[in-house]
Amino acid sequence: MTALPITRLSMREAVSRRLVVVGLAISAAFLVLFALGFGALYSRVATEDDLTELAFAASMITVLGLYIVRFLAALLAIFLSSSAVATEIDSGVLHAVLARPLSRTSWLGQRWLAFVLVTVGYVSLMTVAVIAIANGIAEYAPLDPWRAIVVIALELAVLLSLGLLTSTTWSAVTSGVVTFSLFGVAWLAGIIELIGDQLRNETMQLIGIGTSLVMPSDALWRGASFYLQSPSVLVATRAAGGGNPFAGSAPPTTSLIAWSVAYATCLLAIAAWRLRRRDI
Repeated sequence: MTALPITRLSMREAVSRRLVVVGLAISAAFLVLFALGFGALYSRVATEDDLTELAFAASMITVLGLYIVRFLAALLAIFLSSSAVATEIDSGVLHAVLARPLSRTSWLGQRWLAFVLVTVGYVSLMTVAVIAIANGIAEYAPLDPWRAIVVIALELAVLLSLGLLTSTTWSAVTSGVVTFSLFGVAWLAGIIELIGDQLRNETMQLIGIGTSLVMPSDALWRGASFYLQSPSVLVATRAAGGGNPFAGSAPPTTSLIAWSVAYATCLLAIAAWRLRRRDI
């Protein structure tokens, strides 16, 4: 880490921000509410003798909780990245930092790495905590939570790259609004694609697929959520031909992963190019 001074300083800056501290407090409160809510809802379902219904209820509640965790992590990524460049330029900090023998590309890359470590660390801890609560109450065991965390980490990398790119172009507020809007559009397109799958509507399916190419965040979440469900629920969902607005029923494809990696890399490269050309 000593070879990456900007990464170290950026991580320290990120975790010391007041909004991040408030976010951690909210996350702790969420875990308490999730445990209480999960226990109350599951105890009502547990009065039934249908084991399939029990497994489905545990899976739905857990995935919904993890969906909220992913949403909070996405907000953290957008918050950190959307002000990462614009605020530093406006305050004059970046001009002072770049007076040292440090290229703009290296500075931006180290900031990106710091934010990836912070957001992935957050989502990893929260995911483990939610699954531990679900396991303690209902003995819930997802398919492969570690693969899910890796895919969610890729989604966060995409959001961070996009946020840094918009931050090199607009003010912090505008950058945050644009990045969050694209994140929301991707979610809406995912719902449209899900409905299209149920109705066998090719136009709606193409809208969802096309949007996932422009902004793959929701497609990555749906792929990650496949690993967060129990095997029995996945089998039952596929047999019924149903869909879940908060989760996917298939793992992420190799092409989606490859496209998302290339997408995040290209956005970061464009952000570095714009920063090199920008008058500071």
